[in-house]
Amino acid sequence: MSIYVLLTRLTPDAIVEPQELEKLAAQVKKQVAATCPGVKWVANYALLGPYDYLDIFEAPDNETAAKVAVTVRTLGQATTEVWTATPWQQFKTVLAELSGQVVPAESVDGGVADEVDEAVAESFPASDPPAW
Repeated sequence: MSIYVLLTRLTPDAIVEPQELEKLAAQVKKQVAATCPGVKWVANYALLGPYDYLDIFEAPDNETAAKVAVTVRTLGQATTEVWTATPWQQFKTVLAELSGQVVPAESVDGGVADEVDEAVAESFPASDPPAW
């Protein structure tokens, strides 16, 4: 299955009361489950910025991902954008193959493949509080 990122922006008149957001979310979830049974939700975020929500989901193909976006649009009085996402390790494998390099098995399996990955893993989470 492929990974997709869905960005959603509600229209100003979509929600009058904050409680309506939960009802809308339940309605969207129910409709997506009915029309796109192969979709698996990975994460959902509320955003502060030009978009209201960011959803990450897995779908078997682009057509199914498009159905998800259209469903959200029709039920949520919203605009949507859908992006395909490739896990970093998988993308590095594609780059290596294009370069004619042999890809180590641990990089394909998601293991730590280089010093930068190790440094990132060791410093996570990056949101440690300041030491003032």
